[in-house]
Amino acid sequence: MTIATSTENSAGPSAGGAGAAPAGVIHAILRTPVGLACLIYLAIVVVACAIAPWIAPHDPLFQDLHAIGKGPNAAHLLGTDMLGRDVLSRLLYGGAYSLGGVLTAVVVLLIVAVPFGLLAGYAGGRVDRVISRVIDVAMSIPVIIILLAVLTIFNRNMTAAMIVFGLLGSSGLIRVVRGNVLSVREELYIDAARVIGLGPAQIAVRHVLPRTSGAIIVHVSIFAAISLGVQTGLSYLGLGVPPPAPTWGGMVGDAATVIQTNPWLLVPSGGVIAITVLAFGLLGDVVRDATSERAKTATGRTRLARRRGATADQKPAAAVVRDATAALLEGPNSAALLSVRGLTVAFGADDAATTVVENVSFDIFRGECVGLVGESGSGKTVTALSVLGLLKRVGRITGGSVSLEGHEISGLPEREKRRFRGTEIALISQEPMVALDPSFTIGDQLAEVVRSHARMKNKRVSRAAARKRAVELITAVNIPDPEVVAKRYPHQISGGQAQRVAIAAAIAGDPKLLIADEPTTALDVTVQAEILDLLRSLQAKNGIAVLLVTHDWGVVADLCDRALVMYAGQIVETADINRVFQLPLHPYTKALLEASPHLAVEGEPLPAIPGSVPRPKDWPTGCHFAARCRFATEDCLAAPVPLLKVGEERASRCIHTDQLMPEGRLVPEAVR
Repeated sequence: MTIATSTENSAGPSAGGAGAAPAGVIHAILRTPVGLACLIYLAIVVVACAIAPWIAPHDPLFQDLHAIGKGPNAAHLLGTDMLGRDVLSRLLYGGAYSLGGVLTAVVVLLIVAVPFGLLAGYAGGRVDRVISRVIDVAMSIPVIIILLAVLTIFNRNMTAAMIVFGLLGSSGLIRVVRGNVLSVREELYIDAARVIGLGPAQIAVRHVLPRTSGAIIVHVSIFAAISLGVQTGLSYLGLGVPPPAPTWGGMVGDAATVIQTNPWLLVPSGGVIAITVLAFGLLGDVVRDATSERAKTATGRTRLARRRGATADQKPAAAVVRDATAALLEGPNSAALLSVRGLTVAFGADDAATTVVENVSFDIFRGECVGLVGESGSGKTVTALSVLGLLKRVGRITGGSVSLEGHEISGLPEREKRRFRGTEIALISQEPMVALDPSFTIGDQLAEVVRSHARMKNKRVSRAAARKRAVELITAVNIPDPEVVAKRYPHQISGGQAQRVAIAAAIAGDPKLLIADEPTTALDVTVQAEILDLLRSLQAKNGIAVLLVTHDWGVVADLCDRALVMYAGQIVETADINRVFQLPLHPYTKALLEASPHLAVEGEPLPAIPGSVPRPKDWPTGCHFAARCRFATEDCLAAPVPLLKVGEERASRCIHTDQLMPEGRLVPEAVR
């Protein structure tokens, strides 16, 4: 007998998606006629069996020898068996025993499966592999043989058998929970929870587990039906509680012996078992349909794909030529709020790692706004996430350093990183709607942020105080009716309001640096302007520094003091924002500006940059932009191009910068 096959097919990730919050599942059951009917039936049966001593019309063991084998009548509503015992009373008392066995198996199933499934899916790595191997072994064990052995050893103790059944059956649910957790942990709101400093246990229990509840309920409902069937079969074979104690399976066995002379006896006992099993199964179907619908309407998640290894010719070049960016910024700048030096990021295993960000260096000072500009695929978001230590599991920093106020933070363990996330550096996601947990109200999520930051500072904040602070944060980001919005769920607010809520969460810990990753993406022009005004006012009021990741020159011009132009994993130009617009000194910067709709000339076609950003594994040895550059020559591909200093406080990664400069300007020179 295999327990996991049918339940996995009906409750796995493909069926249930990421799961649903318990409240959503219950609401789905109550608004579905079939689900509501099943729930009412099961509730009636459970309650009736639980209070059997008070409502049963007769003693289930009393034998009325004058009413042997009678059909339904006024004295015995469901008739009597061949010993004159009241069938209804025996059903009620037997149900308490049979359903108690089902409850035992389900409780053991949940106690074992949910924690281990959650651990395997969320921790991953070696923990996941060990748990998966144990599950594989457990699923190969013949369940019926083990149950028969247990009943023999424990003298037909059905409770012991159901405990073992729940233990063996947990393998299937562990796989279901693990699969759903693997999906949920990639959601942006999980990264948001990590940004605010929540620990792995808090995230797993509070934010991941509720999203798997739908799949768990589906599996449990079907497992309960299977448990009842197994228990009935064992009792029918005479391996359960010895007679005359009533059980549903035992009553079926008694009815089978007299089916030729009194077929009615099989109807009450067999009927209640069949209907109960059907109710469990239909209830699982209702929950499955509800969670599948939620999965279809859920917003997408961002994923970082695994890349194959870098080409062999890239490694020698990196070893031979030292990038001048590191020379330009020799060691962390103690005067800077954030100082990044030679940051290199790779994805994939050691023997097949692909570099996606290469030797990036920059500084951000207190109170300033720096724009990180470039096309999609340039490495902007990876650079920003590297600063926070939020790279996906296949990504890692392979070189360089990140310093916050002179203290190295890139090599800190995860526990130490949680201390500065949210309180020192905060993140505003480019997709705020999926950065908010759909299982909780806006107020609850902001209150959690407030309490989390307080714990990091060894302070205690009551739930009421945190709730009050949440309303204050909603007010601070200019959302009307903050008390009302605090009680709403993420799907009940607009995209602009969601972005404001994300900003409120980011400033809850009074950070010194905000990393805003495409904060105005997918918003209309009016809302974009409001969000930029809000960021500007928060920056002026609180003195917050901002690293703005964007591809929109209009946003850069409106908000930023300096610009870092990034292409194919490298910083290709750095300059004051006014100088960038007046005189771009890298062909890529110039091409980006010419292609910007904000700078388009009326009546003329909008220029476009030919080609696309190369994949990391296709980066050339020399200039990464050479294949798309109209100034490119053979020299551009001969060797890696260093970052060249052009005048004061400006640099460009191009050997043809002189062709972009008016005659008489400074000639670029490599910084020593």
